[in-house]
Amino acid sequence: LALSTPAIITTDLRLNEPRYVTLPNIMKAKKKQLDVVKPEDLGVDVAPRIKTLKVAEPAKRGAGVKVPDVATLVDKLKNEAKVI
Repeated sequence: LALSTPAIITTDLRLNEPRYVTLPNIMKAKKKQLDVVKPEDLGVDVAPRIKTLKVAEPAKRGAGVKVPDVATLVDKLKNEAKVI
């Protein structure tokens, strides 16, 4: 949403409270006419702008390694994984 002038936007505390629909309102909504408008009538260009170059599966995950103690874990994290 872009505004050309300064604006104040407020919300209500009850914004996240659900609104329960009553049966009479459902029946009224069924009777209302639904207008179908094409994007071209509104001057909107719906031509695709994204081009897919390549799709590939991610590499398979390697098997895990069990370490006997914390010292070995820290050593592997420092030297092999270069995390620490």
